[in-house]
Amino acid sequence: MHKMIEFPHLGIHLSSLGDHITVFGFDIAYYGIIIGIGILAGILIAAAEAKHTGQNPENYYDLAVYAVICSIIGARIYYVAFSWDMYKDDWKSIFNIRQGGLAIYGGVIAAIITVIVFARIKRLSAPLLFDTAGLGLVAGQMIGRWGNFCNREAFGEYTDSLLAMRLPVDAVRSSDITERMREHMETVEGVSCIQVHPTFLYESVWCLMVLVIMLLYRKHKKFEGEVFLIYLFGYGLGRVWIEGLRTDQLWIPGTEIPVSQVLAAAVVIISAALILYCRRKAAGKPGICTEKGTK
Repeated sequence: MHKMIEFPHLGIHLSSLGDHITVFGFDIAYYGIIIGIGILAGILIAAAEAKHTGQNPENYYDLAVYAVICSIIGARIYYVAFSWDMYKDDWKSIFNIRQGGLAIYGGVIAAIITVIVFARIKRLSAPLLFDTAGLGLVAGQMIGRWGNFCNREAFGEYTDSLLAMRLPVDAVRSSDITERMREHMETVEGVSCIQVHPTFLYESVWCLMVLVIMLLYRKHKKFEGEVFLIYLFGYGLGRVWIEGLRTDQLWIPGTEIPVSQVLAAAVVIISAALILYCRRKAAGKPGICTEKGTK
């Protein structure tokens, strides 16, 4: 497998970027390392925000243990459920996540459920937990997307735009290569390459913008949970666009409709409606519209 990655219009040429390191004969994927860094950064950001807002950071360390485990399980279940044809004849492969196959929205859904259950058990404010942990969540997603870069996956259709990324054909899954990519295939130093949208980069930058907006707005929120709803709205809006570019989409069974794009659109609509509703709702009501400062 050729290890070259290029951004031709930016003059960036990485001649030998592998996808793992080997320690004592055991391969450790860069994907896993980067995901781990993203998780750690997210936990530290949430704990720092908790301390800044007068909460107990220990609650977020405890929450992280459950949320990380449940999110990985949720991300895998989501991916397998909408890629069942790949696993129905080999059930053991369902548990082999070292080969990839985690869907972010499955992880987010599992994390949300975990926070709700954790808040109920610990008698804490779920909306406040969402606002605080949401900062760490989007930061972790921003970092984690670079794991897709190392894996040469989660890219979009052919493009010749400024940010176009060039990948060797033998370094990507054949199922992710479209007819349009094949029509524009180029040979670089004797290597057949495709040129695509770096959607991992688009999403990473988008998450950074969402994080900045959340940080700037959190002191001005009108109710607990509003910052997390802004995350859902902003992140979902980006995914509606980005999912439309990707060639490795998960489809609603029996259709050619991208499930994550539909889910992202639904999240945008629901979160926008909740923000408008809760901002107008009388202060002090229970639930996600709890007035700022109440527990």
